[in-house]
Amino acid sequence: MRFQKLLLLLFALAIGMPSLIAQGAYEYPFQNPELSLDARVSDLIGRMSLEEKVSLMPHTAAAIPRLGIPAYDWWSEGLHGVARSSPGTIYPQAIGLAATFDPGLIEAVADAISEEGRAIYQAAIRKDIHRQYMGLTFWSPNINIFRDPRWGRGHETYGEDPFLSGEIGAAFVRGIQGDNPDYLKAAACAKHFAVHNGPEAKRHVFNAIASPKDLNETYLPAFKRLVDEGVAGVMCAYNRTNDEGCCMSPTLLLKTLRQEWGFQGYVVSDCWALSDLHSFHKITASAEESAAAAVKSDVNVNCGVVYNQLDEAVRDGLATEQEVDQALAKQLRIRFRLGMFDPPGKVLYAAIGEAQIHSAAHIELARQAAQKSVVLLKNDNNALPLRPDIGQLYVTGPNAADLNVLLGNYFGVGSDMVTILEGIAGHVSHTTVVQYSQGLLVGQKEVTIPGMNYNASNADATIAVIGLSPLEEGEQGDAIASDFGGDRQRIELPAPQIEFVKDLKKRCGERPLIVVLCGGSAMAFPEILETADAILWVGYPGEQGGNGVADVLFGQVAPSGRLPVTFYASTEQLGDFEDYRIAEGGRTYKYFQGTPLFPFGFGLGYGKISYAPTGSTSLTMEGTGKLTLKVKVANQGAIPQEEVVQLYAHKNDAPFPTPQYALKAFKRVALAPGASEEVEFTVDKQMLEEVNMEGQRVLLPGAYTLWVGGASPHPRVPALGGAKPVQFNITLRPTKKTKESND
Repeated sequence: MRFQKLLLLLFALAIGMPSLIAQGAYEYPFQNPELSLDARVSDLIGRMSLEEKVSLMPHTAAAIPRLGIPAYDWWSEGLHGVARSSPGTIYPQAIGLAATFDPGLIEAVADAISEEGRAIYQAAIRKDIHRQYMGLTFWSPNINIFRDPRWGRGHETYGEDPFLSGEIGAAFVRGIQGDNPDYLKAAACAKHFAVHNGPEAKRHVFNAIASPKDLNETYLPAFKRLVDEGVAGVMCAYNRTNDEGCCMSPTLLLKTLRQEWGFQGYVVSDCWALSDLHSFHKITASAEESAAAAVKSDVNVNCGVVYNQLDEAVRDGLATEQEVDQALAKQLRIRFRLGMFDPPGKVLYAAIGEAQIHSAAHIELARQAAQKSVVLLKNDNNALPLRPDIGQLYVTGPNAADLNVLLGNYFGVGSDMVTILEGIAGHVSHTTVVQYSQGLLVGQKEVTIPGMNYNASNADATIAVIGLSPLEEGEQGDAIASDFGGDRQRIELPAPQIEFVKDLKKRCGERPLIVVLCGGSAMAFPEILETADAILWVGYPGEQGGNGVADVLFGQVAPSGRLPVTFYASTEQLGDFEDYRIAEGGRTYKYFQGTPLFPFGFGLGYGKISYAPTGSTSLTMEGTGKLTLKVKVANQGAIPQEEVVQLYAHKNDAPFPTPQYALKAFKRVALAPGASEEVEFTVDKQMLEEVNMEGQRVLLPGAYTLWVGGASPHPRVPALGGAKPVQFNITLRPTKKTKESND
């Protein structure tokens, strides 16, 4: 009996104290996955010298062999596929992902990116490789607002609208990070915080001035949305904002990000941004001062070398070791959550194998993303879709066979990239004659009409693939054909391209001329709008871009993308590039008073889509209540169509400037030919809140106008072939105060 009791006691101890028994397998408590995250981080920090702590804080974190800590490079990129690393799957550039208006698709894309990133990382550490771009901390997404189309890096963003940017960005974060409560699949990072969008050539010295209203209405909401989603990291920007260096800003980093939003993740400086504080902004006088200012602002990782002076800053009394500990703890939490100090068998995602890299499923997903990112801007006389058995086809233009326009920037490379020319060739019948000529040089500046244009005279249809290239717009130093540090001075298409298209149309006669526009930002091309029979904007569509574009050209899928930016009619419609005012500067579709070439949210399909209300369009809402808007969306065309149904709101007679209309919600619906669907949107008080001039969100009683349609409710939409939206007139009544509330 006594022996049985002893066995029961030992069994109880084994069940009740697993961490105590497990601890014997680990040399140090921080290595024990059974302990709490806080306990593990605290134990590890407590075992290190100041010099060892500091060695972990640059992006090239050193190894600490005596504690079994391997080296780690924080710098990895995953903007639209694992970038600058082992060949993997390349998805459409971020601006194209935004054009899908499809958060579910973007979450799937990001999940695939993190799956490939995790497989690459696991393969690397098995070989004891700790190389840059092979880590799990992806410095993506870029959720800066695309304020001005001249900014070269705008195609890395999700466009000009903070709500769209927030919803697409949040989906990207969910896909990258996974949904396990203990482990991150990979770590996403929202950048560049904050108010950062050109000019590129001045980014290291620029001081962006933004009003409280613009900050809280336009520049910060997408960051707040991603923080609420649980994004692991935030990258502070090169520039100053309202006179404060973004990477030492008490307003942005401490007050807004940490205190008001409750962000618990890590902050990383943009690369060498801490050096800018003393070298260019002249806010600090030395690297030691910059290091101290950044660590006091809770910057946890320095992309660069300034944190190499952090121990010296502590010895000089500019910062304390406790401040170093506090900053280090936040970044170590990320490494622990990524499973870097745990046995691989304990880490949920460590089993992801190399078979997932550029898998058939991921290639197909890249093709779907390319399809949905294509925006049809014009289609006179049903020029599209083309028949696969068309007799003769002429393909021309500087971007038709160019790989660069598939990639954008921050890209990976792959073994199966399909240019637009190749995609077209793969879709036609064996009895179709396909002829090709480049026609123009990329970035050609002088007008010359090539002799090969005579092919347009004999073709049943001509496809001209023109527009921009990432050689002309991109990050400073990367866009080698840009004369303005990666930016553009003007948004008009180059004159040679315009004359090229005009000459093609003369030769085409009544036969259709289809223009495919590559590029990551808005372009002005009124002459081409008048000339071409059909126009597609395809962004930088990724490795399967050729197939995705051809799928749309030949009607295998109907186009369903929407513009995530306003396409202006000319450069003269833009203000000063360096003027960051939005509400008072007439910026973005919300405040722009001119007539655009194409409005925000615009895009056509291959059949007529109609909208009609299914209930009252005049409604009253209590201040604390909700109401439902219902519309019937019908596909009156002959082929299946996905429609992006969009809800916009405007506050009538506000006492301060408010958007003429602002995107509040959107849904994708799939409609069979002749089918219709009732779409509902729930409107609550948060949706109707406005931001006043002090930057406060307020709910104003009175009249509101809301629209539900296939684009923003600009009057130009029906003239361009879009559907007329349904208009709702809403009266918001203030909440009745109770007797108690009046006392």
